[in-house]
Amino acid sequence: MKLPFTLDKGIAAKAAFGVIILQADETLEAEFRTVFDQPGWALYHSRIPSALEVTPETLQAMEAALPHSASLLPGATPLDVVAYACTSGATVIGTGKIAALIRGQHPEAATTDPITATIAACAHLGVKNIGFVTPYIAEVSDAMRALLEANGLSIPVFASFEQSEEAVVARISTQSVCDAICAVGKSDKVDAVFASCTNLRSFEILDQAEASIGKPVITSNQALAWHMLQLAGQTAPRDGCGPGRLFRSQSISDEEML
Repeated sequence: MKLPFTLDKGIAAKAAFGVIILQADETLEAEFRTVFDQPGWALYHSRIPSALEVTPETLQAMEAALPHSASLLPGATPLDVVAYACTSGATVIGTGKIAALIRGQHPEAATTDPITATIAACAHLGVKNIGFVTPYIAEVSDAMRALLEANGLSIPVFASFEQSEEAVVARISTQSVCDAICAVGKSDKVDAVFASCTNLRSFEILDQAEASIGKPVITSNQALAWHMLQLAGQTAPRDGCGPGRLFRSQSISDEEML
């Protein structure tokens, strides 16, 4: 017996998102789940081969693998947004190159990455002087700092855990992350704090850190999730979906979107 059926829009009734995650990333999926687990939003993951250590050379090596990883995302229905989820990788490869490689596989999708999203978040929150916290070795942190400054941000206070191993970064305690944010954020020279790296756990302490320093805190995963929603024309519910002032603020303007 052939069964009759009807069709609907599937789980992506409102928006479909794709995210390309590092093979070594142990954090992003758990944190994104707290934001994107909403009716009508579909979040699809693909993995990209990545080294166990973060160096300019290992980051650059991901460029060649990016088109294939992007192609593994579902394509039956056009995705609204596709993100490459590596802050340092986007810095080294180049945000424009990242966008072009993704659009080669998903031409109708908007694209973003954590460093692009962070710059958009800073503009949205009206912050110019940021305290910068990273887990990276100096060579990687320096490249990211240069990119942020080239986009009009000032970084008067900087601190790093100085780790190259992804497995170590994923296990830095949230209390250590909170302490680092607060140590940097207490300076009267900064308007906000940016804690970089998608493998650095932060969602559970963001509100605590912001309350402690009285300033916004931006993290790679938080900014990326927020920017993906904005690019898709979606707004997170205000019932705890998404941490920090960034998610409690108003929607992005057309000028900030560009």
